[in-house]
Amino acid sequence: MSSTSATSENNNNAEAYTPPKVWEWDGDTSGMNRPTAGPRFERDLPRGQHPLQLYSLATPNGQKVTILLEELLAAGYKEAEYDAHLINIMNQDQFSSGFVQVNPNSKIPALLDYSGNNDAPTRLFESASIMLHLAEKFDNAFLPAAHRTEVLNWLFWQVGSAPFVGGGFGHFYAFAKDKMKYPIDRFTMETKRQLDVLNRQLSNQPYIVGDEYTIADMAIFPWYGGLVMGGSYGDAATFLNVEQEYPHVIAWAKRIAERPAVIRGRLVNKVWGDEPHLPERHLAADIDQALQPATAETTQGR
Repeated sequence: MSSTSATSENNNNAEAYTPPKVWEWDGDTSGMNRPTAGPRFERDLPRGQHPLQLYSLATPNGQKVTILLEELLAAGYKEAEYDAHLINIMNQDQFSSGFVQVNPNSKIPALLDYSGNNDAPTRLFESASIMLHLAEKFDNAFLPAAHRTEVLNWLFWQVGSAPFVGGGFGHFYAFAKDKMKYPIDRFTMETKRQLDVLNRQLSNQPYIVGDEYTIADMAIFPWYGGLVMGGSYGDAATFLNVEQEYPHVIAWAKRIAERPAVIRGRLVNKVWGDEPHLPERHLAADIDQALQPATAETTQGR
């Protein structure tokens, strides 16, 4: 067999897997994934000084909420001040008893809203639910009445579509140990289709729902903006040919990425990379300091 044939066989996963009649877990607890829910260890969640207590990580879903919170603060809603506590999913923090009480699904982000009831906070999980709660709480900010239904259409489009990008394309293209042609082709095609949906929607307007910036943009940007600007899954932007095929998505992403509140929101609960980042946020000054590393270094060197 030639080397070309061997590579082709490997890429197409020539050794087909035959599923058993009933799947059984092998009992391996060394990794993160298991077929059961519930807490794995006892630990209470910390609580800060503000009514809004966020438990998150700066993944795309986490960024959606911190971007909105920073936009609300920038718009003058002082009651949107919040504490953002780090939930490091690689350390399995999401399986603590405290976190599971807030989100039984053990996924970030999660929010406790103590506004008006210090003893019985409102728990919120799922990023779109949190965003909708916050927008409605603050005078329907970034949720214009005239376009409410259309904003929600796109908010839930993101919720339903992004798993194909992250759990599908991102996993098999960038993270899977073995590269297999079939799943990469399948999820590349779907990711490109979704990018084309956005490109068409943005072809004649600056934002997802028209001329007004909304929570739909904030929800979609961390997933698809990060992707087309080269911030996700290695060289995926090149592989997907985004510069040639999705110019309107790129222009929209750059427009949003320049917003001061977006820059601030993307830093919160970030614990990786060379860019400025911030494991936890309790005051606006925490972000201010993180955004001025050069100044801090100069001061320390004196």
